[in-house]
Amino acid sequence: MNAINALINLTLSTIVHSTIIKLQHRKHNVLNGIHHAAIICSDYEKSKDFYTRILGFKVVAENYRADRDSHKLDLALADGTQIELFSFPSAPKRPSYPEAQGLRHLAFTVENVEAVCHHLTSLGVEVEPIRVDEFTGKQFTFISDPDDLPLELYQHS
Repeated sequence: MNAINALINLTLSTIVHSTIIKLQHRKHNVLNGIHHAAIICSDYEKSKDFYTRILGFKVVAENYRADRDSHKLDLALADGTQIELFSFPSAPKRPSYPEAQGLRHLAFTVENVEAVCHHLTSLGVEVEPIRVDEFTGKQFTFISDPDDLPLELYQHS
């Protein structure tokens, strides 16, 4: 048993050392990307419908935590980007307008801003006028989720 523990410790030590070496070589790029954004909603079913049926997220996992009277829904896009959708009883409303410090909005890339806007409008989603980013020349617009969280749709290419 001691030999197995020693082997496990040696293996873990090697993995940790290897990871530290990789991070040292990367210098400033210690993060690989964004895994998920967490959103607390006021109406779980309404938000679940919006993110799945309207925006096309796929359900990865859905759980209800009785001890917290809370739903947790893991959603994903095809590229692996995820949203954790939570419901909590009596969660305070998020101040989106006027803009406040902290997270400003979530931005999603789309192939064709105009086509996506037309599709969303046909589903009853209110879409702001399309604008052009003065620095990149790419089109973008905003919609809001059921709790008025601003969501940006940004031209991919």
